Amino acid sequence: MTESTKARAGVLLGNFFFGTSVIAVKHISPSIIPAVGLTSVRIGATTLLFWLLYMAKPVKMSFAGKDYIRLFFCAIAGITMNQTFTMMGMSLTSPIHSSLLILTTPIAITFLAAWFLKEPLNGLKLIGLLLGISGGALLVFSKDLSSKVGGEQSLGDLLTIIGALSYSIYVISIKPIIGKHKATHILQWVFLFGCFVSLPLGWKPLTQVSWSAFDGLSWFCIVYIVLGSTFFAYQLMNYGISKLGASVTGTYMYTQPFFTTLASMLLFHETLSLPKVGAAALIMTGVFLTNYKRK
Repeated sequence: MTESTKARAGVLLGNFFFGTSVIAVKHISPSIIPAVGLTSVRIGATTLLFWLLYMAKPVKMSFAGKDYIRLFFCAIAGITMNQTFTMMGMSLTSPIHSSLLILTTPIAITFLAAWFLKEPLNGLKLIGLLLGISGGALLVFSKDLSSKVGGEQSLGDLLTIIGALSYSIYVISIKPIIGKHKATHILQWVFLFGCFVSLPLGWKPLTQVSWSAFDGLSWFCIVYIVLGSTFFAYQLMNYGISKLGASVTGTYMYTQPFFTTLASMLLFHETLSLPKVGAAALIMTGVFLTNYKRK
């Protein structure tokens, strides 16, 4: 198997973890553990794993003082805010809605890059931006009768969008140092700084959790969220970027809604309604147009 094939398989597996983690979140939150508390567990455990990995093979890091300031800001946007709002959104809305709305992240990145980094915004990107916004609005204002999430679905959709915007801010903010340091080292510090903020936020909700109510499947869901969709998924995506490049790796994000939809239909008996299909077409077309480059 070639390095390229291994990288593609790894990126596909990483997106499988990302896509199916929505099902794990829905199983335990908010019914067993509040979303904020689950976020603290996810960030705290992942931070521990990253630094254990560093201790097993310590290497010298060359971060400057101003880099640590940027890393702290990126941690607030990309870890604390992104994970908190996304997890809260996942717990309130349907899995399919959540996966499709997370897919608006590349569109938000394109818009923010044009605003802050002065990257050119041509006609295709503007059309893609409008299509993505239209698809997101269609999901937010449509009623999903096949879902069991209740009347808080629209709130969950909005929280998921805020999470996607927070991650977009992180991507734009981290760009100046992404080429100077290894991605794993950046993640170690970003998760550590994010942990300092997220753990205090989730401490009180965690003290109110009835841990005796957790069965084997619930514990598996937590392990899956921490190891699968966070620690391993980030490592797999970093490996893909190093071997395939960021653009090729980013295209595999399209597979996340497929994995989420398949899992939610099998486990939660959700159906593919016309608004979902229409929103998926609008969002995916929008992502394609905002990232399209003429030869």
